[in-house]
Amino acid sequence: MLDDSGENESADADLVAALQRRDESVFTTVVRRYHGPLLRLALAHHPSRAVAEEIVQEAWLAVVQGIDRFERRSSFKTWLFRILVNRARTRAEREGRTVPFSSLVSEVESEDGPAVPADRFVPTDHPEWAQWAGHWMVAPKSWGESPERALIARETRALIEAAIAALPAGQRQVITLRDVEGWPSEEVCNVLQISETNQRVLLHRARSRVRAALERYFDAESR
Repeated sequence: MLDDSGENESADADLVAALQRRDESVFTTVVRRYHGPLLRLALAHHPSRAVAEEIVQEAWLAVVQGIDRFERRSSFKTWLFRILVNRARTRAEREGRTVPFSSLVSEVESEDGPAVPADRFVPTDHPEWAQWAGHWMVAPKSWGESPERALIARETRALIEAAIAALPAGQRQVITLRDVEGWPSEEVCNVLQISETNQRVLLHRARSRVRAALERYFDAESR
């Protein structure tokens, strides 16, 4: 009943119909598929795993209570994750931990400084390399012939997770969906209800900060 892509309109309609019939096997399959990603996104909103688990449970309860009213204006997956995001934002606002949804947009507009430090590029007034103004002066460093092997190391994964956890909320949510869950930009924009431009800026800044953290780590390791 639930295909691998989850995006086919016919399969999506069949899925919703099964859930509306209270088909327990389909509901179990849906929970098995999406519980992990929902929890990771909840953690991107709230650092406490216990609270994040509560938010996910609230989202599943809302699905059970609201599936009969689902109007198929979006895919089931988008609807499900919007419920999670709305529950997470409501919880955060109630606890006074965050400003309203509009902060995702204002974060793009108000954050100080470039995503990559200016001293990494050749300045326009460089005495010797002015013709290369804007090009890398200090290029991103190679992490060895097999960066994939290094990146799967336990300490490196922990560093990446810590770097993501330290990001501002909008960046944390976008990079979690794009790079951890592997979502396309359109789905991220639909779930977080932000523009493609904002999504792109938030993702670029998030990736730049995570990469900077990794560079500092590998620099220290190479000394």
